[in-house]
Amino acid sequence: MKRVVAGVLSAAILAFGTQTMAAEDKALPDFKWSFDGIFGQFDRPALQRGFQVYREVCSACHSLRLIAFRDLADLGYDVEQIKAFAAEATVVDGPDDEGEMFEREGRPSDRIPSPFPNAKAAAAANGGSTPPDLSLMAKARPHGPSYIRALLSDGYEDAPAGFEILEGQSYNAYFPGNRIAMAPPLGDDAVEYQDGTEASVDRMAADVAHFLMWTAEPKLEQRKQTGIKVVLFLLVLTGILYAIKRKVWADLH
Repeated sequence: MKRVVAGVLSAAILAFGTQTMAAEDKALPDFKWSFDGIFGQFDRPALQRGFQVYREVCSACHSLRLIAFRDLADLGYDVEQIKAFAAEATVVDGPDDEGEMFEREGRPSDRIPSPFPNAKAAAAANGGSTPPDLSLMAKARPHGPSYIRALLSDGYEDAPAGFEILEGQSYNAYFPGNRIAMAPPLGDDAVEYQDGTEASVDRMAADVAHFLMWTAEPKLEQRKQTGIKVVLFLLVLTGILYAIKRKVWADLH
């Protein structure tokens, strides 16, 4: 009986401790985005800067398995630029006539290749933790773009007193549980933006979050435009049906 009571008390203490820690988590900032609202649209320069941050920083560990090079046309790149991006990649293809797999230069129709051949190789290269694919990350987390921006820009802090951080981990105020296996990936001027924008940590975090919102929902703008057209159509149809109803029932009044 004593063991049962002790177990219940331990569970209660653990639950209280978990709730206390969650209550102390940093509140997510209320960032504003160009794609917010029914008329919101992606900011093309921000998308291109975000893709540059992904290419030069994030792609060393994280994949974008759902995005093909040709999809980058939505960001404002032309055919020659897309071909150049694809040509930088090495893609495993095959089998050939002899049944062997082979490597070739990337093509616009190829999906952006993963930095690792498989999940085990990714984990082995990252201290046992497999870096997640980023294709849908902005939709996989509540307030995804704001979460990504906050985590990368000012989430990394010194751990509070008494908070244990294991070797290979960092403290991040926005990451669930606050223990993250990724070291701070961004530093001022980590990239040199091609459009001359100052590459501060917050600017890079905002741009890559903007880009990852596009990778998660590349048809967002078309969806909103379709929705607006449908609403307008329904409004016009409602007016027409109301006018017909008045005409048909006019003699009965």
